[in-house]
Amino acid sequence: MLHHEYTRRQAAYEELINCPNTPTDFYNGIYTRWANPVLTRGHIPPIWKYDLNAQSNPFFMERLGVNSTFNSGAILLNGKYCLVARIEGTDRKSFFGVAESDSPTEGFRFREKPVILPDTCPEETDAYDMRLTLHEDGWIYGLFCSERKDPENSSLSAAIAACGIVRTKDLNTWERLPNLKTLRSPQQRNVLLLPEFVNGKYALYTRPMEGFIDTGSGGGIGFGLCASMEQAVIDEEIVTSKRIFHAVTEEKNGAGTVPIKTEKGWIHIAHGVRNTAAGLRYVLYAFAADLAEPWKVTAEPGGYLLAPYGNERVGDVSNVVFTNGAIEDGENVYIYYASCDTRLHVASTTKAQLTDYVFNTPADALRSADCVKQRCALIDRNLEFMSDQ
Repeated sequence: MLHHEYTRRQAAYEELINCPNTPTDFYNGIYTRWANPVLTRGHIPPIWKYDLNAQSNPFFMERLGVNSTFNSGAILLNGKYCLVARIEGTDRKSFFGVAESDSPTEGFRFREKPVILPDTCPEETDAYDMRLTLHEDGWIYGLFCSERKDPENSSLSAAIAACGIVRTKDLNTWERLPNLKTLRSPQQRNVLLLPEFVNGKYALYTRPMEGFIDTGSGGGIGFGLCASMEQAVIDEEIVTSKRIFHAVTEEKNGAGTVPIKTEKGWIHIAHGVRNTAAGLRYVLYAFAADLAEPWKVTAEPGGYLLAPYGNERVGDVSNVVFTNGAIEDGENVYIYYASCDTRLHVASTTKAQLTDYVFNTPADALRSADCVKQRCALIDRNLEFMSDQ
């Protein structure tokens, strides 16, 4: 017999799915923040969590609970806005689920079942943070973090991160390819694939790391080429966007969304991390890379593009925003970002706004004294302009 509580839980789920979203009054001229998260643990279908049978589950308990729904790859496919979200169970294991909607800002509903990836890596314990690239070779590639226990370290928190690779045509059937090999970096996270060939090869942005958390001597976001995604090997990584002392990238940085192609260059929305008395603070920042030589940074505005704001600061891992997915729809761009490893939000903008921001916002002046000069110069220009009106 179907448990009577199911009707109420399903009604609450449908109400959440159908709740309209509205822009907030937050303003900076760069993007629009939307009031409601687009995905939360409440968006997980009840049949994924509960045994509906009143006999085997008389108290209608969650048998397989969900803790959070966050870092999501994103793609526009067959007219649908599709998010491949990281879903973390109460057991701490992450898995992927495809949520789709006719709208970029609301109404996301998960497909019938979670993503089933080919289980070809028996040592893999966790898989998360997939970035989706529709490549010119015709495949949709998903690059994600494949995590396993470090067999050389007795600590139960010692892990090894690698870049897992899958490909698909429809986000339903997935082919697992061998993990990426980077010959000069022991570990890899936050890897993404450029949608176009570079010099006839696949182009990837990497994050060279010596340890699971610490970057060690890793100096920033890397770039490398490989001849095949079926046996992906990068023998040399060039550092692109570098870590900088006393900046938003001081502690570490990593690739975020698949770069957005504009006439002036590839626009990246990445994450930067600095340390504070309250722990690590993650923000999003932007930079541009050359179209022909995408390892060369051509513009990098100072400061962050987006930081935790209001209630976004509260969650499992406080003071964090993170992105691994954006959707281009014509001139519109929708940036899907998670807050505090807990929920997923959206910010909307345009290619024109992002291009203006990246190429016309001053670079970091690096020193307080020079930052004051930079700001005073802006004030002087404004005062002169106003006096002429």
